[in-house]
Amino acid sequence: MKSIVILVSGRGSNMQAIVDAAIPGARIAAVISNRPDASGLAFAAEHGIETAVVDHKAYADRAAFDLALAECIDGYRPDLVVLAGFMRVLTDDFVRRYDGRLINIHPSLLPSFPGLHTHRRALEAGVRVHGATVHFVTATLDCGPIIVQAVVPVLPGDDEASLAARVLAQEHCIYPQAVRWFVDGRLSVDGQGRVHLAGEDDHAVGCTVPALD
Repeated sequence: MKSIVILVSGRGSNMQAIVDAAIPGARIAAVISNRPDASGLAFAAEHGIETAVVDHKAYADRAAFDLALAECIDGYRPDLVVLAGFMRVLTDDFVRRYDGRLINIHPSLLPSFPGLHTHRRALEAGVRVHGATVHFVTATLDCGPIIVQAVVPVLPGDDEASLAARVLAQEHCIYPQAVRWFVDGRLSVDGQGRVHLAGEDDHAVGCTVPALD
């Protein structure tokens, strides 16, 4: 049984998707937030999952917060740490501490549009497709080895909200799948930083994506 700790800053819809997936061989040991008012904590508690808060405002700097957060995480002895809408930039020391067992989901097709405001930037760039990426976290923001991606069309008349909603639906599909692959021991990273998936499905996740007009 693999132990998983999920970090959230808000409602944690991707956390909810992972919990709802009830992945065989996985146990959600805790949901931790940097915000005491994060609504994702209530969802976790309602599902019998232990919760904790490490409020970033209580610490003088990022390093002190990350150390306190790591100490909280380590109390649950996780095999995997999942960032699910955790809105804090993590220090290099924190990332190294969980090397190979820290994953994130980003609302773009990395390496395109790292950072914030991805849907706005995609619309401004006039791209025909957009999407989401699950990746291992490294010290360079949004540049870790890519586990899986989902592609959605950018439709005529899209605004940020409609595009974000289409991407989010795919996030809820690919993030539980990536966690499942990790739990099953199917993921490996080669010397060039590329992720390989053992088995037959070749990163297919079965998400339904609307066709381009």
